[in-house]
Amino acid sequence: MRLTDTHRTTDAIWRMESAKLIASLTRMLRDVGTAEDIAHDALVIALERWPEIGIPENPGAWLMTTAKRRAVDFMRRTKLHDQKYGEITRGMDLYREEDVDHALDGEIDDDLLRLIFMTCHPVLSQDARVALTLRLLCGLTTDEIARSFLIAESTIAQRIVRAKRTLRAKKVPFEVPTGEALKDRLSAVFEVIYLMFNEGYSATSGNDWLRPLLCQEALRLGRILTEIVPHESEVHGLVSLMEIQASRLRARVNPKGKPVRLLEQNRAQWDQLLIRRGLAALERSQKLGSTLGPYALQAAISACHAEAPTAAETDWIRIAALYEALAGVAPSPIIELNRAVAISMAFGASFGLQIVDELSAEPSLKGYHLLPSVRGDLLVKLGRFDEARTEFERAASMTRNYREKELLLNRANECNS
Repeated sequence: MRLTDTHRTTDAIWRMESAKLIASLTRMLRDVGTAEDIAHDALVIALERWPEIGIPENPGAWLMTTAKRRAVDFMRRTKLHDQKYGEITRGMDLYREEDVDHALDGEIDDDLLRLIFMTCHPVLSQDARVALTLRLLCGLTTDEIARSFLIAESTIAQRIVRAKRTLRAKKVPFEVPTGEALKDRLSAVFEVIYLMFNEGYSATSGNDWLRPLLCQEALRLGRILTEIVPHESEVHGLVSLMEIQASRLRARVNPKGKPVRLLEQNRAQWDQLLIRRGLAALERSQKLGSTLGPYALQAAISACHAEAPTAAETDWIRIAALYEALAGVAPSPIIELNRAVAISMAFGASFGLQIVDELSAEPSLKGYHLLPSVRGDLLVKLGRFDEARTEFERAASMTRNYREKELLLNRANECNS
């Protein structure tokens, strides 16, 4: 394997394993900043050694073993919690990969949830929580996060550094809280888990359209939350939304890994078990809440697609009404953009285009590639192909995902013919 191929594969492995590494190291060190630094040390060692020795059969276990060795060295150097160090070293053999395999399958699962609750502590602002989540749980670089926020990379870097310092200074515990503390943090945790799922469902950057393992991890964490807070309507709404969306993962790309748009997907490939689970979770959410919250409303929209035998039979009028309700409880320009799509499907492209054109002046959507992408799609339906081509090319210039850029440029070329 060439050096560049090894580095590319290592980067992909890092994106899959980094959250688990950081969560496990945070449990050991009780400091998320130091945990992230040591996890990155393990990555640097892998980048140095794997081109020589080859990628290990179990790269996640290799990284975990290396990182935990570094963590123990750090604890020795700093004489951090000598008694705790003794307990840790007596309780595990850090130098045997089979033990690390067991850890990966066992208690580390809970570590990820504890890490999420830790980073969702109210001592951090919402912006800090989101940035830290994208960094620690989704493995995005500061540059990628900055592009998502449409702000300077230096601003994001400072935000993340300050967040980690705040967690350390306030001695925020690495735990799943109970009682009122748990209730107070739930909405932030829901947001973080869905953010994690969305990064897996539509990757911000890279060569792959999907990161399925990230979707699976977010869905697993959501299911755990339904056991922790079973009477919370929105937790079932969130799980319903993720279950139904995850049912489409196999159909979202073709055999070559290229994106397939929703209305062009082979619905026979949709996972019916996940759809049934999602519909059941939505029903539980509806029974627990007098009104549907944002996640349950989005799940109801996804259910409209899941229950339609064909794309042509989709109930777009109901979807448009649900987006109207969603805009009432969780107003945002992105919800408005989605509502414009639903209205165009229900009542005609010209009605949707009117809403999109109004959104063009929205500052928060200035660098959002889906705005020109949606506008291009509506212009195609109206036969305005030259304008549509320009919009698709503009959208392609904004995205950092190779597969999405390829799709948008292909759509631009189709406008020529």
